[in-house]
Amino acid sequence: MILFNSDLDNTLIYSYKREIGDDKCCVEIYQEREISFMTKTSYQLLQKVNKGVCFVPTTTRTVEQYERIDLGIGTPKYALVCNGGKLLVDGVNDESWYQESRERIQECDEVMQQAIRILECDPHRTFEIRYIDQLFIFTKSDAPDDSIAYLKSNLDMSKVDVFKTGIKVYVTPKMLTKGNAVLRLKEKLKSEKVIAAGDSEFDLSMLQVADIAFAPVELIKHMKQDVHFKSNYSKLDQHPNLIAHDGEGIFSERILQSIVDRCN
Repeated sequence: MILFNSDLDNTLIYSYKREIGDDKCCVEIYQEREISFMTKTSYQLLQKVNKGVCFVPTTTRTVEQYERIDLGIGTPKYALVCNGGKLLVDGVNDESWYQESRERIQECDEVMQQAIRILECDPHRTFEIRYIDQLFIFTKSDAPDDSIAYLKSNLDMSKVDVFKTGIKVYVTPKMLTKGNAVLRLKEKLKSEKVIAAGDSEFDLSMLQVADIAFAPVELIKHMKQDVHFKSNYSKLDQHPNLIAHDGEGIFSERILQSIVDRCN
């Protein structure tokens, strides 16, 4: 079995704010608004990919956020959500997977509570603090770089990571990574190969453990420039099967077409 572990947002699907042309399909509706899309080419290619490999959506989205998405392939057999902390099997939460995730990160609970206390006093915070299923922390800031710098200077960074995507701020236990989740699932399913695709810092660990990895050039450049990520993911730079998207065309189309070509 070949697994295709792919991030969703900005990898396979795109916000309504992103220009991907008029030839597109809506894949997410929220509060009666169309908010996420795929190009029609990607939508059609995913149907082909899904027949040749085991497609596993691998996302930091919560279960509720993930369930809003309809990729036109029915319910995937497996999906990793909450940054890999939860596994859905035929759309149903695997409770034993979640309990194991909690056990793996339990030693970080005190630091996570400390992060919450820091964020409660952060003058830049513009959103409520969410401790998602006791797995990771999420909020928003009008000065995310400042919020992150303060968190890093006051937390035990040997136990947690701090990320940002735009104005969103996250605190995650070191062990709660997409890479660890992919390895757990690979072992569980006795898979022979993993193909992975992603566009953000959350995806670096997953890309590093994959046999074939797809990433935008910008992410690789960011990794090389950031001391933390360069030290943690130095092997990714040497990955023999890392395919970096140069920005020409649509990332999702390049990923899916390449997988179709490889699997046929």
